[in-house]
Amino acid sequence: MPAIRVAVAGAAGRMGQTVCRAVESADDLELTGRADPALQTPLADVLPNADVLVDFTAPTSAVANARLAAQAGVHVVIGTTGFDPAELEGATGANIFVAPNFAIGAVLMMQFAVQAARHMAQAEIIELHHATKVDAPSGTAARTAALMAEASPTGASPPIHSVRLPGLVAHQEVILGDVGQTLTIRHDSTDRESFMPGVLLAIRRVVNLGDSPVVGLEKLLA
Repeated sequence: MPAIRVAVAGAAGRMGQTVCRAVESADDLELTGRADPALQTPLADVLPNADVLVDFTAPTSAVANARLAAQAGVHVVIGTTGFDPAELEGATGANIFVAPNFAIGAVLMMQFAVQAARHMAQAEIIELHHATKVDAPSGTAARTAALMAEASPTGASPPIHSVRLPGLVAHQEVILGDVGQTLTIRHDSTDRESFMPGVLLAIRRVVNLGDSPVVGLEKLLA
């Protein structure tokens, strides 16, 4: 079976570089393009040789990149956050998958928080990221809050507190409280390699999605 040809948008960034290394290390994938203004390589130059585009760019460019790729028949995996995935509705030509967080542990953290929200009176979310992260709250925190609100008997969305400091990578705590007790659910990504199994899973699965766009890594783990 031929290898899946993968191009990376935002390839010069820290996440982009990590994705490129992960793709190059996978026997069933082939890195065919690195798009990034810093590399003087526009997105249009890498699409003709790609089956899947992985986007780790910026909120201001992710939607346009996805639409351009889909129109070219290239499936899209988006790890960029800070935009509304509803903006991708109506994009045709190929499948689009979006994940606020590609770490398997982060997905489990969100699922545990949703389960706890059904039984605990109140909750708050603290998300902590590296100092250069451009969006706040993080996509993971926003999605966690939305899922918890759907599960909570009150429908209340937990407040989110954002921390941006050097030395951090990606961390989130969900603290729930009720009479005489608290419950803390925490996930820590201490290295960007923690996201790579989820990214590679999405690359392999995006071609066969039944719907598009699809949001959330949990949809691929079910």
